[in-house]
Amino acid sequence: MSNFLPNTDRRTETKARHRRSIIDAAASIMRNRLTSDFSVDELAQAADLSKRTLFNHFASLDEVVIEVFGNELGEVVERLASHTPPGESRESIFDELATTLRSTDLVSPMVYLTQVLGSEEPVLSPRQAHMAARAFTAISERLTGQMLQRHSGSDPLLVQLLVSSLTNGLLVIYTHWVSTLGAVDTPESRNLWAQLLERLIDSLRTGFGDS
Repeated sequence: MSNFLPNTDRRTETKARHRRSIIDAAASIMRNRLTSDFSVDELAQAADLSKRTLFNHFASLDEVVIEVFGNELGEVVERLASHTPPGESRESIFDELATTLRSTDLVSPMVYLTQVLGSEEPVLSPRQAHMAARAFTAISERLTGQMLQRHSGSDPLLVQLLVSSLTNGLLVIYTHWVSTLGAVDTPESRNLWAQLLERLIDSLRTGFGDS
């Protein structure tokens, strides 16, 4: 039997390996420097790839950073994947998402995300806000994919609406959380995040009423 993969398989494997190398190199730079400010040359050298190869996979450095952020926040998706799916009703899907968010430590990755974005002010700059929004959008897409697999009998539009409502709400309370206490990991900040999360879940479950 031949040990050689077909050309298409080899190309796919090589592309996946290169993409992983880029993401791992970027994540390492960001962890070591606590910044997302690095050059194409620096990333190419760290990934041991050419600049041309980098741009074959990502249109810009911001796209690389966003994927790294998505991986940092990906614990939500991993937790969801480890749970046994309940029924197919709207309430059970919502409760599953709510339980996952309550049991996941989002404070640590959010502090890291904010530090790497370079935010020293209580209000995010337009670029920082855009990058944070893209990171939460990436999580929304991954969560939606998981939920559609786990609840294949449910209305796909309903699943997308539930997930996007929660993740968009997470972005709103994240911005409020940063502006109130700054991106710090303290008992006070964790308590505030828990309160904001419960307020989000309750508002989406019961409606906003006259509030």
